[in-house]
Amino acid sequence: MIDIHSHLLPGVDDGSPSFEVSLPVLERFVQQGVTTVVCTPHLNAAQAAAAPYEGHLAIFRELQARAPQGMQLELGWEIMLDAPAVDLTAPELSLGSSRALLVEFTRGGLPRGASGELRRIARAGRTPILAHPERYFGCTIDLVREWRSFGVVIQTDASVLMGRGTPADLARQMLELGLIDILASDNHGDHRSLATARDWLLERGAREQVELLTSVNAGNVLRDEETLPVPPLSSGFFGRIKRLFTSS
Repeated sequence: MIDIHSHLLPGVDDGSPSFEVSLPVLERFVQQGVTTVVCTPHLNAAQAAAAPYEGHLAIFRELQARAPQGMQLELGWEIMLDAPAVDLTAPELSLGSSRALLVEFTRGGLPRGASGELRRIARAGRTPILAHPERYFGCTIDLVREWRSFGVVIQTDASVLMGRGTPADLARQMLELGLIDILASDNHGDHRSLATARDWLLERGAREQVELLTSVNAGNVLRDEETLPVPPLSSGFFGRIKRLFTSS
């Protein structure tokens, strides 16, 4: 598996505070079958020109040196689109050596012009990967379809699929419709992982979807290749699961 969204670069944001927290998480990931993790600390677009890349790179190299065998690490950012029309084309803002940018909006709601900003990034030659759209107030299925039509890659947090509330409902609907391209852990030095969602979906027969969501498409974006369509789940997939739980 490939995890393109994590906050395991220690001591730089609200994620892992130390190597002593990050390294056991990486050990657990290896045991669960994760082979590549992209460290994506938070960065506001308004501060992109002054991004602390060199400082992060030094920490990243130490984490690389101490990472468990079998784990490949890449460096990137999760960029909050807090200001419009910011130049985000600098190579050091991308995920690894790709053209992909992991971007997000505030939980409070999608800003006016959100679609235009994503389109602008795509037209500038970058591949915008939108982190956890299920979180954003105002996000709809129609908006997700619009974003994907001009090249936005949709990344959902794996843990939300088994949650409750509006974000979980939207994420499951997106998955049923084949509108999610990639699952990621968004681990902050905690228990979250791709393995939980992988196992949960495999138990329910979604093997083809799991392979695309947890490995193939993430690998493709890191190689600047097109993502592959994730087949919709059978009609009522999550509804049947809900009935099984409520009847037991």
